[in-house]
Amino acid sequence: MTDPLSFSSASPRHALPLLFAGQSQKEVIVNEALLAADILLHPAIEAVASSPPAAPANGQCWLVGTAATGAFAGQTDRIAAWSEGGWRFFAPREGIRAYDIAAAAYRLYAGGAWRLASAPTAPTGGSIVDSEARDAISNIITSLRTAGVIG
Repeated sequence: MTDPLSFSSASPRHALPLLFAGQSQKEVIVNEALLAADILLHPAIEAVASSPPAAPANGQCWLVGTAATGAFAGQTDRIAAWSEGGWRFFAPREGIRAYDIAAAAYRLYAGGAWRLASAPTAPTGGSIVDSEARDAISNIITSLRTAGVIG
């Protein structure tokens, strides 16, 4: 006798809900999956917050900070998204990037923590000063800041 087939009810990376043949109310499952995809494809967060904002707009997201309270309690490091149905929380996966609007820079989830992309320090010191090289490096740092790659 063969083993019965086993199907997962969610996608492996972001736990998006999957459909089954003959499933009732498929629109509910599809809409939940579309909402999650809308939030996770190119995430942009308003800021890091430990408590929910008073009047969030539909589609706005926050990164839940430490010592979270209210609806954010127990959701540290998750992306909190406000939708017509209330708060949705999404666990970050290794390597996900989210644009932090308040910091005007990207945050990267790596090694179990969110890191804000920060600028390298401008060159200083040394016995021989190459002013052209220093100017070039400073221009690169400025360009990366302007592009939002680093804070």
